[in-house]
Amino acid sequence: MEPYAATAVQYREFVAHAADSPPFAAWAAGVAEDPDVVAWLASLPLHKQQPNLVFAAARWHGVPATAPYAALRDALLGDDGTIRATVLARSTQTNEAGRLATLVPAFVEAAGPGPVALLEVGASAGLCLYPDRYAYRWSTADGERRAGSGPELRADVAGPAPLPAGPPVVAWRGGVDLNPLDVTDDAQMQWLTTLIWPGQDDRRAQLARAIEVARADPPTIRRGDLLEELPGLVEEAAEHGPVVVFHSAVIAYLAPEDRARFHAMMTGLVAAGRCHWVSNEGPRVLPEVAATFADLSEDHHGFVLGIDGRAVAQTHGHGRWLHWRA
Repeated sequence: MEPYAATAVQYREFVAHAADSPPFAAWAAGVAEDPDVVAWLASLPLHKQQPNLVFAAARWHGVPATAPYAALRDALLGDDGTIRATVLARSTQTNEAGRLATLVPAFVEAAGPGPVALLEVGASAGLCLYPDRYAYRWSTADGERRAGSGPELRADVAGPAPLPAGPPVVAWRGGVDLNPLDVTDDAQMQWLTTLIWPGQDDRRAQLARAIEVARADPPTIRRGDLLEELPGLVEEAAEHGPVVVFHSAVIAYLAPEDRARFHAMMTGLVAAGRCHWVSNEGPRVLPEVAATFADLSEDHHGFVLGIDGRAVAQTHGHGRWLHWRA
């Protein structure tokens, strides 16, 4: 889904994207065909019009997750400024820990089993900084593969994915975010819970477990602009081992010209041998990376997984499947 697409287009695309959450799919379909609500949304900054954020703000202020579209419509068009203020102040920072089931093979493929220094761009509360604290169950055509210990994360795997015998050894973990969330703050974690789509109780339970994992050893996340802070953080992280910079569903929220700046910066850091780069974004977000995947489907609703600027796989947005290229 493209946060900088036209409003109605975003919501039409989200209908398919949220196919496994019927209430959200119905809300998105309603918005896409409702000129009055589209006009209300159009008064927001473009990157604040995204369905995830607007729907979460409406729920935060009392619209039940299972309510019909009419309830959402009434809440938005009758808003006294409260929902709008939440949309403007908040962001979608779910930081889905389930994605680790698809990221761990890329981490190990990029830098080996460790010790590594993990540096996350757009880290939110840092919930994806703990790949070494989970157990993995990968279902393949040849049977199940398991690795690690801790709460279990699962993914269906197709293709010759380099599934490791174990997760990476993490010597250092940290991140950067414009608005870091404190994993020990109950109110901030409740916002993350509200971002979970209705009907996805498995993700809600998984988020609760991820919060507990992170609370046992809270991460260090620097507040700042990734385009400004990242090179210095790479230098700091390098004191602890080979650096893996990674991000998942983050660069989509940069303006198109800043995405190009980010790609150029990461390409330069990789070329200089200062880090490895694992990207996991929608197919239109980093077009130079997606272009290296010759048979990428145009209607693909998942992510493109890249290592050092080269696409290696397609992944489910919440980590449910991994399709490694041959």
